[in-house]
Amino acid sequence: MSNASSDFAPEGPHIWVGDEAWPVRVVRHAQSRRYRLVFDGARGELRLTVPRRTNERAALKWANEQQAWLVEQVGKATLPVIVGPGASVPFRGIERHIDWTATAPRAIRIDGDTLYVGGPAETVGRRIERWLKGQALDLMERESREIAGAAGLSVGRVGVGDPRSRWGSCTHDGDLRYSWRLVMAPNHVRRATVAHEVAHLRHMDHGAAFHALVDELHDGDVAAARGWLRREGRSLHRYRFAD
Repeated sequence: MSNASSDFAPEGPHIWVGDEAWPVRVVRHAQSRRYRLVFDGARGELRLTVPRRTNERAALKWANEQQAWLVEQVGKATLPVIVGPGASVPFRGIERHIDWTATAPRAIRIDGDTLYVGGPAETVGRRIERWLKGQALDLMERESREIAGAAGLSVGRVGVGDPRSRWGSCTHDGDLRYSWRLVMAPNHVRRATVAHEVAHLRHMDHGAAFHALVDELHDGDVAAARGWLRREGRSLHRYRFAD
């Protein structure tokens, strides 16, 4: 994966740690009086908080000088994958190679383990992101309503977002919301998460009755799906979609 991302080094602010370029998100804060550098392992990026009127170049120079700390932090993580022509991105648990030709249709077409796409190279990443989000919403809305219907439960609105701390949520009004990145995970992992949130339509806690209902609603091994998310879930946040 790191080979693919190094082929598409970030164009925005970044810091070189050894021979790897790590993206830096610069956040200007009115109350800040000094520089503050934080490593976001889930996103695979550095976040540099600076005073509102600071010189960005000077702040990045300061951050670059923190090499000992940077090496220690990034050593715990995997370099982010910048999605673009020639890279790969998982879809439903399978790595899909991005085959880009400028004269091909702009719409994404999937064939086996390949995503075919044309149009401007600089917008490929964002268009693949939109395609993945659309696929995620279509899949998880359909699965939510199918699973809920089989259990005699009613679903409100279904949406997707990009939270870092949870894979799904359920409101007291019956609205469900999922991380769109679940569409990159294997099918059984996504479906187990859907079953989990649908079960909350009946049980808003995590008691024994709730877990029994999840097992009943899911058509696979719930423990295996949870185990996959514990081991591999953070890696889904490595994928970044270039402008």
